[in-house]
Amino acid sequence: MQRPSPHLKLLVYLEDYIQLHGYSPVIDEMMVAMEKPRGAIQNSLKYLEREGYIERRYGKARAIRILKSSQGGIPIWGTIAAGYLSEVFTDGRDRLPISSPRLRPGDFALRVSGDSMIGDYIPDGSFVIMRPMADPSALKNGEIVAAWVEGRGMTLKHLYRNGNQVSLIASNPIYPQITVDIQECQVQVQGILFWILRECV
Repeated sequence: MQRPSPHLKLLVYLEDYIQLHGYSPVIDEMMVAMEKPRGAIQNSLKYLEREGYIERRYGKARAIRILKSSQGGIPIWGTIAAGYLSEVFTDGRDRLPISSPRLRPGDFALRVSGDSMIGDYIPDGSFVIMRPMADPSALKNGEIVAAWVEGRGMTLKHLYRNGNQVSLIASNPIYPQITVDIQECQVQVQGILFWILRECV
């Protein structure tokens, strides 16, 4: 179904604003920019959210994230360490120009930095397409994930759980296993590996 023009115009405005400022506008700014009343803006936001173009974090100002761009492709959220834990993972505003019927709203790309996952044919500089986990408890041991460890950073690794112990394991044997107790340190799975783009290296 074709997107109605007012909704598309708001989506383009949101993309441009976030690209320029690094965060989303508030509704009053949207009203001024689009020359529309509050109700029309709210209707457009509801439409864009329902159709999977944006995500809104309710209760927070400037908390809109673009999931599916008017320009096509998927968002590049930044770079992730395939080695030791690093804080280089950041929300990005660039797009990876790919399309596939297998892609879903919410999928995102990360550029790989490091060679700890070379045993899975994920080389340094490649892109990995990640898919958010709707139910983290459904994650199977051994899946490749983008994991955030509290106070230590992000990494791309195989994840294994054993009681309160979470282990992040590389496929390159020169890298040591990372093991944390989730009662002492929070671990969040940001996404599960869905696709590898090695040709981007």
